[in-house]
Amino acid sequence: MNLSMQHLKSCLLTTVFLLCSLSAKASSDDTKAVLLAKQNACLGCHALDKKIVGPSYQAVAKKYANDPSAIVFLKNKIIKGGSGSWGVVPMPANAKLSDADASLLAGWILRGAPSVN
Repeated sequence: MNLSMQHLKSCLLTTVFLLCSLSAKASSDDTKAVLLAKQNACLGCHALDKKIVGPSYQAVAKKYANDPSAIVFLKNKIIKGGSGSWGVVPMPANAKLSDADASLLAGWILRGAPSVN
């Protein structure tokens, strides 16, 4: 095998490793986000694919799909609560959540709240 072929093989293996690492990180973050959503009663008002009291997580992801400031907006909405974005029923504040946990939840929601089996 020549040097060029070895370099290509090495690059491909590195790329596969990095993709697997990113996938494992996303899965770990999704697991933590699901746990946070359960612990903070988010799932009492929101579901993955249907409206309960608040919008479904998939509807939120779709609404903000092309909004680069969506993560900050959702993080603030999670922490401070509010109303008006989806109707008149207010969302209660989750002020006890850390900034990191609120960001994790917001990112998970914007990805369509992938479930973890």
